Amino acid sequence: MANNLNYLALLQAAIRQTHNCEAVHCQTVPVHETIDGKTIWQGEVEVFDLDGHAEAKKCFAWSHHEKGRGERFVTVLEKQLVNSPEMAVKSAIFFDAQPVQHQHLESPS
Repeated sequence: MANNLNYLALLQAAIRQTHNCEAVHCQTVPVHETIDGKTIWQGEVEVFDLDGHAEAKKCFAWSHHEKGRGERFVTVLEKQLVNSPEMAVKSAIFFDAQPVQHQHLESPS
């Protein structure tokens, strides 16, 4: 149990740092995302109630290990279309799959 409490504290710290508000854990939801019958993500999403955020009342959070980078904490605010742990995972997968857009600035003449 202490391990789980430490994990939740780490997620709370990630939410505090990323979204500048306090978070209280309210539930754990198992999520299993597949595409064409193949698992693309499976794990537990922690749901937090937020205190002090201007726009969102909830945040969905989890962590996963990234090869060569260690543990990565993912926090997704509840918004109009992201209104469940499942949608939070789908949103994170979609945005991680998008290529980074680089701005090309022309040098002044």
